[in-house]
Amino acid sequence: MDLDGIYRAEYGRCVATLTRLLGDIGLAEEFVQDAFAVAVQKWDERPPPNPGAWIVTTARNRAIDRLRRESTREARHAQALLLRQVDEPQEVGPVRDDQLRMIFTCCHPALSPPAQTALTLRLLGGLEVAEIARAYLVPEATVFQRIVRAKKKIRDAGIPYRVPGAAELPDRLAPVLAVLYLVFNEGYTSTTGWLLRTDLCLEAVHLARELAELMPHEPEVIGLLALLLLTEARRPARVGPSGELVVLAEQDRSLWNRELIAEGHELVRRCLRRNQPGPYQLQAAINAVHTDGQATDWAQVLALYDQLLRQSPTPIVALNRAVAVAEVHGPAQALAAIEDLDLPGYHLLPATRADLLARLGRTAEAVAAYDEAITLATNDTERTFLQTRRARQGA
Repeated sequence: MDLDGIYRAEYGRCVATLTRLLGDIGLAEEFVQDAFAVAVQKWDERPPPNPGAWIVTTARNRAIDRLRRESTREARHAQALLLRQVDEPQEVGPVRDDQLRMIFTCCHPALSPPAQTALTLRLLGGLEVAEIARAYLVPEATVFQRIVRAKKKIRDAGIPYRVPGAAELPDRLAPVLAVLYLVFNEGYTSTTGWLLRTDLCLEAVHLARELAELMPHEPEVIGLLALLLLTEARRPARVGPSGELVVLAEQDRSLWNRELIAEGHELVRRCLRRNQPGPYQLQAAINAVHTDGQATDWAQVLALYDQLLRQSPTPIVALNRAVAVAEVHGPAQALAAIEDLDLPGYHLLPATRADLLARLGRTAEAVAAYDEAITLATNDTERTFLQTRRARQGA
């Protein structure tokens, strides 16, 4: 029985459902976690037909028991009675997909953007604190505190768990896009274990499609969908027959999903016609170049990265741009471009430096950089890949 898979698929939905009843995310999480603990003991090898409903019912019953034991005021009695009432039809609003609706609901503008995405990734994306920390390149303690502060603000300020109306969606769009983007990235390059978590990739693509149907005139929504489709199209070629990482230049392009590529290219063309470029659209355009023909036009990729860096001047964008610089202007210029980047704990910075040093014939320095990257890598597949590359240096 894949209880871990059920946990990741159902946890956010169950917490959201119970939050609507209790009005307290912290309590809802506690009761849902208790219900999963009961499931471990009772399900054996066969989960019930509807695991989510079972978890919600068990959590709700535990909430009722707690309220009965602790109730000393009429308000708590009223809560217990409310939980016993026949469930009324849930508020739906303009967002039809359950998961996407809950993501919009959790991305409340009263919370800071980092808190919105951290809380939503934890509750609804199913990501662990360590995975969220890796996505933001911050310590785990920072993410934990963001989540704790967000829950406290929701509780203390009495922020209602309410489905937003159509007029409220644009103000919540940026964190929703970030959540889908980060969920896909965690699926495409998992923090720990093996490289891929296909379930997260497919869920993010599904939700991006739903979002594009909901908000078809938002250029960055279309850009995100195009980006995810074009990246997902290459996933079948990203891992070799023995589970090894296969980099873009060495991938068998016949394994790429041509239907997704065609769809992604059409969406990129739609974005180009609008001429309102944003970060997701530019990343989609870069991936469109990678998937156009049998060889990448690196000069075009570099031009797009130049534009992306102006819009999003982050160290990650600068590091990715350096890869294109190496292809167009050579490894020496690329090495100079990343020399002053500050990305503590991010293994791809020393990994990129190691590759550039190796291409320049600076073997001893390349080995040292590979050693640093191997130490920082948390994914088994990437670590093995780096160890293989280091071994090629003969040191």
